[in-house]
Amino acid sequence: MSHDSTVTADLAGRKLSGRRRKEIVAVLLFSGGPIFESSIPLSVFGIDRQDAGVPRYRLLVCAGEDGPLRTTGGLELTAPQGLEALARAGTVVVPAWRSITSPPPAAALDALRRAHEEGARIVGLCTGAFVLAAAGLLDGRPATTHWMYAPTLAKRYPSVHVDPRELFVDDGDVLTSAGTAAGIDLCLHIVRTDHGSEAAGALARRLVVPPRRAGGQERYLDRSLPEEIGADPLAEVVAWALEHLHEQFDVETLAARAYMSRRTFDRRFRSLTGSAPLQWLITQRVLQAQRLLETSDYSVDEVAGRCGFRSPVALRGHFRRQLGSSPAAYRAAYRARRPQQEQQRPEPVQPTQPVQVFDGPLPPQLRRTPQGVGAHHGDPGRGAPEAYLQGRAALPGQRERPLGGV
Repeated sequence: MSHDSTVTADLAGRKLSGRRRKEIVAVLLFSGGPIFESSIPLSVFGIDRQDAGVPRYRLLVCAGEDGPLRTTGGLELTAPQGLEALARAGTVVVPAWRSITSPPPAAALDALRRAHEEGARIVGLCTGAFVLAAAGLLDGRPATTHWMYAPTLAKRYPSVHVDPRELFVDDGDVLTSAGTAAGIDLCLHIVRTDHGSEAAGALARRLVVPPRRAGGQERYLDRSLPEEIGADPLAEVVAWALEHLHEQFDVETLAARAYMSRRTFDRRFRSLTGSAPLQWLITQRVLQAQRLLETSDYSVDEVAGRCGFRSPVALRGHFRRQLGSSPAAYRAAYRARRPQQEQQRPEPVQPTQPVQVFDGPLPPQLRRTPQGVGAHHGDPGRGAPEAYLQGRAALPGQRERPLGGV
């Protein structure tokens, strides 16, 4: 679930400088930025959808450095505005930054600081959070970014309270989102904040996305070590924990292995991974449970024991909180989604009568389709083997594709 602060932005009650307008959204682009993230705010705020009940914003596309701006795929972009145009915007969006290891241009950082001082709402999508952090706008604030880069953000900017679990974080006048599609979630949230749920719902329908997504990034986290952990003294402790998830140990055990007090260990661990050690450990145990539910026939009770949970009840509670499903329901849904080729198919029926050969096209009633002989378009069940159809049971909320994959 996204983090909505008690100081959630209400631009009508915030003081913008006289030259800024609430309805103007400036998108700050840099060379080397990914085109998908860059296109999200351009599509959300730059297209007139008043016919669908979506209030109109005024979009300014601004270059954060000298152009032309090269993006993914070798495309070159020319932004119609420069940094000076940020002075008119009530909202400034930084869609992404080209490299988490290189500093953003000083002129762009100065423009962002000035915009924030003058009451503008500042938004960072995905790695755009690194630009906001470099400008000092995230100091002492909660923030998120793509889970893969969260440890680097937390380590490089220790005053930022990085939460890698959230899809987006709204801290009033500064907002950040996780990777790629989470940028859509945050942009919809901004429309909802400005104009209400009905307008955000209308926009979501036009974009063919859910108005709100439940959950966070937990389901996407993996067991890979943070990018910069290799040379850190805690690397050995983290690696040991990942190799011994089947054992019952707690954070005190990890602190002892690191020869640190619990308080020091908590602080060092958070700065390294972007997460509290207890939450990180629970997340890793839930991920291990996911894998066992997908790849083994262990019962839920056995999975709990093999993932270090003290009881099946503990597994079920943490699993549901992180993935929105019980372990048993998750396993059933996963197996229902398994590729069709992994399921046993019935042997083809051998004809008992001689087959007549036609020189021309077969009559419609004898044509063989993926559904069987004589099946008609729009009637996928007609003529199909019963066992084959049973193997294609759709998950709740999904439309079943026509047989044959078309």
